[in-house]
Amino acid sequence: MLEFPRWKVWLVSLVVVLGIFFSIPSLIAGTSLNDRWPARLPHYKINLGLDLAGGSHLLLEADSADAQKQRLQAMEDSVATELRRTPRIDIGDMSTAGARLTFMVRNPAQVDDAVERMRTLTQPVAMTGSRDWDVAVMDSSRVVSTPTASGSAQALKNAMGVARDVVRRRIDPGGTKEITVITEGGNRILVEVPGVENPEALKKLIGQTARLEFKLVDQNADPEQVRQARAPPGSQVLPMAEGGGFIAVKRRVMVSGEQLVDARQGFDQDNRPDINITFNSAGARRFARATQENTGKPFAIILDDKVLSAPNINEPILGGKAQISGSFTVKSANDLAVSLASGKLPVKLNVIEERTVSAELGADSIRKGVIASIVATLAVILFMLVTYGRFGVYATIALIVNAFLILGIMAMFNATLTLPGIAGFILTIGAAVDANVLINERIREELRRGRRILDAVETGYREAMRAIYDANVTHVISAGIMAYFGSGPVRGFAVVLIIGVVTSVFTAVYFTRMLVVLWLRRARPRALHI
Repeated sequence: MLEFPRWKVWLVSLVVVLGIFFSIPSLIAGTSLNDRWPARLPHYKINLGLDLAGGSHLLLEADSADAQKQRLQAMEDSVATELRRTPRIDIGDMSTAGARLTFMVRNPAQVDDAVERMRTLTQPVAMTGSRDWDVAVMDSSRVVSTPTASGSAQALKNAMGVARDVVRRRIDPGGTKEITVITEGGNRILVEVPGVENPEALKKLIGQTARLEFKLVDQNADPEQVRQARAPPGSQVLPMAEGGGFIAVKRRVMVSGEQLVDARQGFDQDNRPDINITFNSAGARRFARATQENTGKPFAIILDDKVLSAPNINEPILGGKAQISGSFTVKSANDLAVSLASGKLPVKLNVIEERTVSAELGADSIRKGVIASIVATLAVILFMLVTYGRFGVYATIALIVNAFLILGIMAMFNATLTLPGIAGFILTIGAAVDANVLINERIREELRRGRRILDAVETGYREAMRAIYDANVTHVISAGIMAYFGSGPVRGFAVVLIIGVVTSVFTAVYFTRMLVVLWLRRARPRALHI
């Protein structure tokens, strides 16, 4: 028992000191002491959940018309690519009028081949037996592709799943905040973000579709017709994001944001904020080929159907990297980079309900939670002192250290504390001394059997550790399942419970053992009262 190496003493002491140190910023938050905390020291703090800190509640609804428009545009790009492959099928201009895709096949002998290629682009819809697009021939040479109702419903469902993940990544890129992002019905997403009582910035971040496209400028378009928002066949007129006015661009997309793998805020050669983007291998090849084939021509950088800029392609852009410049501030460039990196929204989302949740209930909950924690801690301390004497003092010290470690670890991981999390914290404090009870009772039993003090303490810790580990492993497994499958309050409770189980085992087994060893080495008692 006396063989407790010095390195273990230093290691356990270091863990305890760090846990207490990292918990301090959370404990002094909102007080005058918070301003005195040195800026160069770590300032990890625990986030408060929506039920404690208040926040924003948004209900978003998908724009079905925009979803249909995106489906038509995606099918248009797919058809154009498919019909260009060898043997090439020569067609006229494609039209998306009337919520369907139509085009004329110039060579009547290729109509059947065009229809077959079009059908390869359609997909079956679940187990319905139907497909997501109907392909037919009109007037002997015009091919018409019409979205089916079941296909549109399935596409919207898939788009909402992607949109939910994109919204979550935009709000919480690090995945450490306790936010709620869930789908409701077939076309709505509920968003709850704690600590954000002004939802305007949140709405701007979420509402930005971040659909990035690079298209060639149509230099043959009549300026007068462009001012009237009229475009020649194969082109479209888009507004400029700055300064007003319109510009005609080709409908065909050179490269889209779907090929992005990274987007970061940076600075250009004049030290103005811009956005550095990186394409994947496929996007890099397309971008290089497009700039090689169109050197000397202007191309438009388009974000959500607005042209940010239209620079000339002075030379081929190789390597898969490019910069997006504009009248950005550092914050707006960073927000746009986050939106681009998180992926584009597959469908436009409109805010149909917006609420700000008051933090008054949270303040009352925190106050009552603190009172409950203090009462529970005092009751446990009193019980341990009366029952186990000196060993109860060690258990009490371990209990207090355990509370600091829980707060310190939660702060380090920037975790969020919710009302159920407070319940988990109180539960952990109440159960934290279980391990010490097992150890102390086992030591008593060994003393009654006539063992010497050192042997009794050694055996008590060794034998009790098996039951302690078995019991707490099952607790961690249960809490882990709740954290993985649960969301919101359930996950908040589970996270605090997992941290509490780990820290309580550490403090009850290793920390108290260190204290007992140091006392036995110093005092060498002839009798042990426990």
